[in-house]
Amino acid sequence: MRPSVLLPLFAPVGNLRGLGPRLAKLVERAAGPLVVDLMWHLPSGVVDRNFTPTIAEAPIGRIATLTVRVDAHSPPLLEGRPYKVRCTDQTGTLDLVFFRAKGDYLQKILPPGRKVTVSGRVEAFRDQPQITHPDHIAPADRDGDDEGGADRAGGADGPPLPIEPVYPLTTGLTARVVRRAIGQALDRAPDLPEWLDPALIQREGWPGWAAALAEVHRPDDPEAILPSSPARRRLAFDELLANQLALALVRHSQRRRAGRAAKGDGHLRRPVLAALPYRPTDAQERAIGEILADLESDRRMLRLLQGDVGSGKTLVALFAMLAVIETGRQAALMAPTELLARQHAATLGPLVAPAGLAVGLLAGRSTGGKGAAKARIELLGRVADGAAALVVGTHALFQQEVRFHDLGLVVIDEQHRFGVHQRLLLSGKGRAVDVLVMTATPIPRTLALTAYGDMDESRLAEKPPGRRPIDTRTLPLSRLAEVVGALDRKLAQGERVYWVCPLVEATETSDLAAAEARHADLAARHGDQVGLVHGRLTGPDKDAAMAAFATGATRILVATTVVEVGVDVPDATVMVIEHAERFGLAQLHQLRGRVGRGDRPGSCLLLYEAPLGAAARARLKIMRETEDGFRIAEEDLRLRGAGELLGTRQSGAPGFRLVDLEAHGDLMAAAHDDARLIVARDPELTGPRGAALRTLLYLFQRDAAVRLLRSG
Repeated sequence: MRPSVLLPLFAPVGNLRGLGPRLAKLVERAAGPLVVDLMWHLPSGVVDRNFTPTIAEAPIGRIATLTVRVDAHSPPLLEGRPYKVRCTDQTGTLDLVFFRAKGDYLQKILPPGRKVTVSGRVEAFRDQPQITHPDHIAPADRDGDDEGGADRAGGADGPPLPIEPVYPLTTGLTARVVRRAIGQALDRAPDLPEWLDPALIQREGWPGWAAALAEVHRPDDPEAILPSSPARRRLAFDELLANQLALALVRHSQRRRAGRAAKGDGHLRRPVLAALPYRPTDAQERAIGEILADLESDRRMLRLLQGDVGSGKTLVALFAMLAVIETGRQAALMAPTELLARQHAATLGPLVAPAGLAVGLLAGRSTGGKGAAKARIELLGRVADGAAALVVGTHALFQQEVRFHDLGLVVIDEQHRFGVHQRLLLSGKGRAVDVLVMTATPIPRTLALTAYGDMDESRLAEKPPGRRPIDTRTLPLSRLAEVVGALDRKLAQGERVYWVCPLVEATETSDLAAAEARHADLAARHGDQVGLVHGRLTGPDKDAAMAAFATGATRILVATTVVEVGVDVPDATVMVIEHAERFGLAQLHQLRGRVGRGDRPGSCLLLYEAPLGAAARARLKIMRETEDGFRIAEEDLRLRGAGELLGTRQSGAPGFRLVDLEAHGDLMAAAHDDARLIVARDPELTGPRGAALRTLLYLFQRDAAVRLLRSG
């Protein structure tokens, strides 16, 4: 149960004063459904009302606070024209402009002869300074007491703040409503025990939790809202620590259950290694050694294998699976799509044949009628009795009907496509199952800790011998005809081409290249040599299109990013990416990695729509300069932020509210180390700091981590 002291923060936003059903829905859309979400809804900027010039000194375009005398009202003569109030000071005149205003209301709050303080953006109309719909109007002799309901920005009902936070809004929602709602949320913030190490707070000069929230939402200095401010860094560390502590508790929960040592004798690995046409790279051998050491210990393995495109992760995973199978247990490899699962099965089959093994394929659907259904039933039986030692599949592997005889190792490919709960589901198919997850999308260390902080890590940073560099070039779309002509020469030499477009079909609102239209254009030139694959096709149709390209029945494959990960056609040598400026670096790198996988050199053509923006130009420049996926990942984080690299919450990566990973990346390692130290010293969080940390987990809605404590 969530601590009672936090219950006011977890009430629906509709419980706040002044938020009826309509406004509550708008606030929920902008910030979230709960009062606590408003506390995490940080300002995107500030309005500094400390600037108090005279009328003559007020620069056009800047927000200013002016003290003026009301001289005269000029109601509109025609409907739809503005209502103007002429004001003066010793240096000049200023018009206050209102549209659809009620004259009696304006006469009440701006009576002629009164001295008032007004605040807003100064504009010019026919060389006359004016402020349209001032943000604040208050009598100059009653500071902060704004009559008639003029806007306030303090607490729930406090006076206007001299430095006013500006919040992200949604259509139909006003800044005034959001500020009042956030003010009420802050007023509900309880006194909570400190969960951070006092030495850390003192060293960093951080305020307490509640004081940090107040500094950000009610700033005395415009710099308080910046990511580099002590208050923002304190709040960011709180969120990072909640994230890392939750992952550390998952890790502890997994590992406190006794593992089973799996020390194979090598009788399967030796013939497989001997049949390879090459030797594993040093990086592969190092990763295999790390994984085997985990398997041979009596602790459960939970390891991430990161490898760049074409670095040989599958071979590393294969040797791990063989080592487990040598002990009489089973191994399973799970891929995110049926296409990739079938490809893994096709790749692994010939590799394990010298050891006398076969690969079982368990995907989500059966094709081929009764025969395929019968084969599936037979495979399920062989999995259940242990005859099928190596099984490859999709999420179908953790369906209830799938029962393993003795599952010892789970390998999960493209972990970012699965949630953590799916990983735990599959590892629950056996007793003390070891887990190895793989990603072909190199992840910066900051993000690796964010999403995989509960795992040990192995990296493959070198490519197998024989892999040639890929010639990467950028061309404007105005030279499209030249590119199409160059493809004719490639096809005449027996090569195959991917052509990637960012959309499936054209729309009235988008000028992006559409796969269907591009397919039609190329088919008009090359006939049935041109195939088409995209996400809207059925599974069998996708498989058929890919199979036709792999066998050479089609020579050009027009596609969306469905071909981004894992598709392996060694004879494909050219990758054309249309509107490359619309793709992220990691995506471009993955797509480029689909070519140059055989004995011919590969080339990648990045077609862009001119003129390029600065960020797009920087991305394409990096693609020309390097094929190092780890450098590309770091640059992608710098240029685009974390969201694009790890996707949504469904990927298993948290959606941070207070953390700017580019600005707060240095705090991630500290939070990671602190979380591990906490769990090492007080794994049940029963000490004084542990109790405060439980509150932290609840505050950031990591309730599942607290349930793990109870279940233990």
